[in-house]
Amino acid sequence: MAGGNRAPWWAHFMTYAGGLTLVVAGGTAAVAQYAVNKADQVIPQEDILGDAQAEMDVDHIEGPLNILVLGTDKQGGSIRSDTMIVVHVNGDLTEATMVSLPRDLLVDIPDCGPGYANEPCTNKLNHAASISDDWEETRANVVGTVHDLTGLDFHLGATADFNGFVEMVDIVGTVEICTWKEFQSHHTDRVFEEGCHEYDKEAALDLVRQRYQFYDQIDYDLGLYGDYARQNFQQQAIKSLLEKAKEQGFLEDPAKLTELLEGFGEDKVSIDRPDDLSIADLAVNLRNIDPGAMTTIRVPASSEEGTEWGSVERIHEGAEAEAAASLWEALQNDTLAAWMAANPEWVKSDAANPESYTETDGEPTQEPTD
Repeated sequence: MAGGNRAPWWAHFMTYAGGLTLVVAGGTAAVAQYAVNKADQVIPQEDILGDAQAEMDVDHIEGPLNILVLGTDKQGGSIRSDTMIVVHVNGDLTEATMVSLPRDLLVDIPDCGPGYANEPCTNKLNHAASISDDWEETRANVVGTVHDLTGLDFHLGATADFNGFVEMVDIVGTVEICTWKEFQSHHTDRVFEEGCHEYDKEAALDLVRQRYQFYDQIDYDLGLYGDYARQNFQQQAIKSLLEKAKEQGFLEDPAKLTELLEGFGEDKVSIDRPDDLSIADLAVNLRNIDPGAMTTIRVPASSEEGTEWGSVERIHEGAEAEAAASLWEALQNDTLAAWMAANPEWVKSDAANPESYTETDGEPTQEPTD
C-alpha cells in the first residue's frame, strides 16, 4: 500500500453547491482496513476526466492534487451535471480547499450542442452540461469547459447524484441545516424558519433544492444569493450527515459501516482514479486532512443582468479577471494560502455559519428564468 499505515484514516471528496463528500473516519486499524476495502467494492470506477487527467505517482503520492467533482442530476433517461467543484489538496496532503464554479458563470464552451451546430460558443457553465442526453458526451464537454476555463488537469475525478446521496439521511434519522432567514419552499408549502433546525429526509431534500428565494439584500450581503444559497445548504447537509454517522457509531462498527458504505453505491457515487490506486491507498495518504476545516473559495465573479444570456455571473475585466487568473495559477502551483491572504473577499470559511461570511459588493439582480 502506498504511503503510511497508521490510523486515523479517511477518504474525502466533496461537491458543493452541491456536491459529494465521502468521509470514512473511525476507530481501530482493523475496522479502517475493512471499510476502505469495502469502499473499493461499492464505489464504481468511471472514466470522467479523459484527456484532462494529470499524471500521478501512485506509489509515492504527493501533493498538490486537484480533484474535479461533478454533481449529477438524473431525470428520466438523461443525466445532467449541475454542480462543478475543484477540490485542491496542498503539497503535504494536510489541507483541502474547495473552489465552487457557479452554474451561471459565463464561460467559453467547446461544444454548445445541436442548436449551435455543435460549435463553440459563450454561454452559462450549466449549458455545457445540457448539450446531449448522452452522459459520456455531456461529461466530456463539462470537463473540457472546466479545463479551458482553469487550465488545470486533474489527478482524480468524482461524480455524485446529490439527491440520492441526501436520501441517506434515513440512515442517521435527521440532519441539521441552518438558514439566515425565513422563507417558503419553491417546491412545496413548507416554511423554513431562520436558524438551525433538524430535518428529516423529505424536508432536507426540499431545503437543499432551494435557490429562487435568495435575491434579498441580506442574501447579497452574505454572498449567498441564488445558486450560492443552494450550494450552502447542500454543503451543510453533507457535513451534518457525516457527523451524525460518526456520532452514532457507524464508523466504528463493521456491520453499521457496511450499511453506510453501501449507501454510497447504487450509482450515487463514482470515481476516476489511476488503475493502481485503491481507495485504501488514497485514504491513508489523506488521513491528516480535517474535513471540518475545509475552506471554500468563490470564483471571482459578480452578477450582471440584462445580457443576451439573461442574468449571469461574469468574471469582469480588471480586479476580478486578475484575481481569477491568479486563482487558477495558485491551484496549479499550490500557492492558495498566499492567494487567500491576498483575496479574502472570495474566501468562505464556514458554510454552516452564515455569520462567518464577509460582505460582498453585489447588487440585487433579477431572478433567474431557467
